Amino acid sequence: MWKNPSEYFTTTTMKYFERHKGEVNCCTISPDYQLVLTCSDDNRIHLWEAKSGLLRHKVTGHTGPVKSCCFSPDGSLFASSSHDCTVRIWRVDTADCLHMLTDHSKSVETVNFSPDGTYLLSAGWDRLVILWTVLTGQRLKTFRGHQDAIQCSAFSADDSCFATGSWDYTVRVWRLCDDVPEKVLKGHKGNISCVIFSVSGMLASGSWDKTIRVWNPRSGALIFLLKGHIDWLRTLSFSNDGILLASTGHDKMVRLWDCENGRCIKVVKGMLEMTHICIFSPEGTLMLAGAMGLYQSQY
Repeated sequence: MWKNPSEYFTTTTMKYFERHKGEVNCCTISPDYQLVLTCSDDNRIHLWEAKSGLLRHKVTGHTGPVKSCCFSPDGSLFASSSHDCTVRIWRVDTADCLHMLTDHSKSVETVNFSPDGTYLLSAGWDRLVILWTVLTGQRLKTFRGHQDAIQCSAFSADDSCFATGSWDYTVRVWRLCDDVPEKVLKGHKGNISCVIFSVSGMLASGSWDKTIRVWNPRSGALIFLLKGHIDWLRTLSFSNDGILLASTGHDKMVRLWDCENGRCIKVVKGMLEMTHICIFSPEGTLMLAGAMGLYQSQY
């Protein structure tokens, strides 16, 4: 039984990272919570030790702002996407580039490993979603359908499908074997900025319209419409049991939602930076990272 966040939620600053020379576009934490990965408009990727704050690798190679980054499920690789129209796969231990993927024609805004680590998904301003084989770097499949730039993407926990969010105000749910989306989810009145699946199969989407929508991706039915943020949504994170949903936005605010009834059960205000990430750790600690700082919140 999880504790009531309204009674036990506290926030403390853990570390402060400050070596990028441009805006940080994405921040993520390794599966074992030992490393922090950041990417920036300075064309660089930084790999940090989470506990000490030591900069382990300063990764160069992209020739444009790096827009997205992610770790592989086993933590041995990371991927990055850039305004230079490329996607790159790197080794964590040496920061060597294993593959440079060049089939996009415009800025690549989002990149994700599949939960089993076999595939890599990328999408961006060219409105294309490309599925790659991680081992060889080969392009397997291209998905078309969005009418504007694609900002975000996510795999389902069981690898059966993935979702993409676009500036065309839609979320599309795809199966790996199909050329057309299984569902086109409509209702947002602004660009889609973040999508995420829960372990139970729910799909949440956040938008520039300041709302979060929680969907049944199979039927396309809207489960909850969550309101409360006063600026664009930035990131979403489900707890490992799927009971809680955390949301962050450009309003420097974190909201915690009960996914059983759609109620907002806690609001954390006064973050020093716009938060780029919110992650629930296995033991129940919510990790929050701002543009240059890393915070820990416990409930």
